Amino acid sequence: MRRRVVVTGVGAITPLAETAEGTWQRLLAGESGAGPIERWDPADWPVRIAAEVKSDPALPWLDAKEARNVARFARFAIVAAAQAIDDAGLGEGAYDSARSGVMIGTGAGGMDLIAEMTRTLDARGYRRVSPHFMTTFPHNMGSYHVAQAFRLYGPNATVSTACATGAQAIGDAAEEIRRGNADLMVAGGAEHAVHPLFVASFIVQKATSTRNDDPARASRPFDAARDGFVIGEGAGVVVLEELEHARARGARIYAELLGYATSNDGFHPIAPEPEGRGAAQAITNALADAGLGPEHIDYVNAHAASTPLGDAAETAALKLALGEEHARRVAISSSKSMLGHGMGSAGSVETIATILSIRDAIVHPTINQETSDPACDLDYVPNEARPLQVRAALKNSFGLGGQNACLVLGKWEGS
Repeated sequence: MRRRVVVTGVGAITPLAETAEGTWQRLLAGESGAGPIERWDPADWPVRIAAEVKSDPALPWLDAKEARNVARFARFAIVAAAQAIDDAGLGEGAYDSARSGVMIGTGAGGMDLIAEMTRTLDARGYRRVSPHFMTTFPHNMGSYHVAQAFRLYGPNATVSTACATGAQAIGDAAEEIRRGNADLMVAGGAEHAVHPLFVASFIVQKATSTRNDDPARASRPFDAARDGFVIGEGAGVVVLEELEHARARGARIYAELLGYATSNDGFHPIAPEPEGRGAAQAITNALADAGLGPEHIDYVNAHAASTPLGDAAETAALKLALGEEHARRVAISSSKSMLGHGMGSAGSVETIATILSIRDAIVHPTINQETSDPACDLDYVPNEARPLQVRAALKNSFGLGGQNACLVLGKWEGS
């Protein structure tokens, strides 16, 4: 029999709150984390809004000297991981370090530090480049710092699949447990995305909303008036355990990770395959992995970034994968309507929202649903949270380069 994987801890730092529970309560209330950019001055740029993490989190788990040389994305990862580990009740001696691993993903890593050191090199010469640079900006440093801080010496890797990163990191971590390589994995995604270079790159692609005068209403997935996404950032991390490992220590179980799959559109570096075939393949394969049919799905936490092409393609994908009749019965909502698009962190934060939907028997709304779009004609839980017994849910994450990742999460029934 295949080893079963359950979720026993969650942690997050997001534009809405510095904890997973705080984020969840604000999602249920339909509150937006978007606002004018504060960390730097976008001046007269056509996009001057984002969903920022306002704080600079402290790192008491690290030596003070080492903590000074941790990239912002990795700081987010450590904070979210610490929350998840504490939430799972994993105190001193509660786990075998050699059988416990880390899978933290990021889309851009320390891109902000690359930009900073490039300016330093150009202006002041090679001698002024920081000796810590090569151990600060790389994508894998989030996984390293989490492993080092919490003595997690088992399987360790870094996922970087653009906007699918967070969900894929969780799925890949579950596979390590299924294969018997680990009994416990700390997994998720982290991103520092509200940086001038990041924002500028999406402006020139015309991918971001220009609703500078009304940032709370700028992210509007599935709405006919959507004009692009709002850039977000943060981190979401979960603790995954093999079922019997969790039971043996009396852990509280949030949900079971039932299925996982990935695919690639192979269509375009930015635009989704318009009929949703690549995304539908990931959904279908994740359901097969879970041993479930489409009729078992009660809720979909959609990728739904608020782009004209992407939201329509995801709607088409859900109809293909679930069948149009069942797709019309399923509750679907977009966390990005409130969190913005957290890039490499999005899939993991949204997975946590899905897990808490299962726990609390309620799903958060898609805010700013005001004008119907014939290409987006399913039930997107408009503007108000909805009580719902969620037995099984899909979490979709789709990224640049045609990356698709899908998780199937189920209610833990205690058997």
